[in-house]
Amino acid sequence: MSTGRYQQRPQGSTWGDFGDDDQLGRVNLITRQKVLQGVAEVKTGQSFCLSLPLNLPGGNVLNPRRFPPQLSPTIRQGAPNWIYEVRRDVDQATDVVNDDKVLLWLQYSTQWDSFAHVGSLFDANGDGIAEPVFYNGYRPDKSFSLTAVEHSDRSQATAWQSAAHALSVEHLAKHGMQGRGVLINLRDKLGDGRTVVGFDLLMKLIEEQGVIVEAGDMLCIYTGFTDRIVEWAGKPDAELAHDLCAALDGRDERLLQWIGDRQISALIADNYAVEHYDGSKPPGPCATLPLHQHCLFKLGVPLGEIWYLHELAQALKAQHRSRFLLTAPPLRLPGAVGSPATPIATL
Repeated sequence: MSTGRYQQRPQGSTWGDFGDDDQLGRVNLITRQKVLQGVAEVKTGQSFCLSLPLNLPGGNVLNPRRFPPQLSPTIRQGAPNWIYEVRRDVDQATDVVNDDKVLLWLQYSTQWDSFAHVGSLFDANGDGIAEPVFYNGYRPDKSFSLTAVEHSDRSQATAWQSAAHALSVEHLAKHGMQGRGVLINLRDKLGDGRTVVGFDLLMKLIEEQGVIVEAGDMLCIYTGFTDRIVEWAGKPDAELAHDLCAALDGRDERLLQWIGDRQISALIADNYAVEHYDGSKPPGPCATLPLHQHCLFKLGVPLGEIWYLHELAQALKAQHRSRFLLTAPPLRLPGAVGSPATPIATL
């Protein structure tokens, strides 16, 4: 990608707020003080894993382009390195070794979306032509050729990887996604049916639950969706999977404005995509996933999807709390636009 310099920025964006070449967006708000605020929320020492097993949801019902991890042994001396007796190589050695590798779709299960995941067509350089642009005005390498990548051209594959490097999950990992988490419980009030949650309803639930969201907080939305994923045990119901539980209304401008005004550092949900998506789009030029565009492209707010929040939500409710210490680094994988995560919440 080019540098983050640009002549004009989208309305309501944070481009330039943290510098022309910023790669972290509002993750910059996870400061030392914010980490200390998260640590101060630890009262009982309870910890909760917020990741699904990475082979869930199962199949490719949620996204036809993503599949469960494929584990296999590495190869040693021409043989699978699995229950491998080292005495084959070293006389009288007693070691028995297993060593494996994985083919991993990075956004299949519990995940982070980086700013390189979703951009927009936008005239950042002021020439009157809308071109592919990502957060803070970063633009893909002009030499990129999808055809060449599809045909495994090595040089073009390198260009493809470098195109995402400036905004990859590596930078989130290096900064450290650790600070104060805040949870809003939608499931208790709304149940398991699909409810599209706009500004008014979200504010009502926040007030009822006494939730306070402050700058730099990582905001978690509990809908109950991954509860059903766990119940399906790797065989999700294709008819129900896209029409269950609450989801934020990405076309509610007041909701988007609130997300911007609250200055959250990350937006996380236990559902697929965080926002409601039914395949439709209003007439004219606009995003199919407006909340993704608002957060990833305009604000620099990473999205967490398909997190497992059930046990945490129950514990917070029992303790009349909504805040906790959240530790949730992605893989430090240069060039990756998304990453699995194994978040830990500590109460």
